[in-house]
Amino acid sequence: MTNSKLIEKLKEYEEEHSDLDQILIQLQEKHTVDFLQIQRLKKRKLVLKDKITNLRNELEPDSIA
Repeated sequence: MTNSKLIEKLKEYEEEHSDLDQILIQLQEKHTVDFLQIQRLKKRKLVLKDKITNLRNELEPDSIA
């Protein structure tokens, strides 16, 4: 995958991760909450975090001195 495609994918993942943050905050403020839904959203957020980390590592690999 080219760097521009990686960057594009990274932006998509970061945006979705941020959107999930906002959704989770809104859901947790309500008193009638679907805990299963919150659990699924948190799991998706963790998956996205891993994907974001992997893409960042591909774009900026750690250099071994």
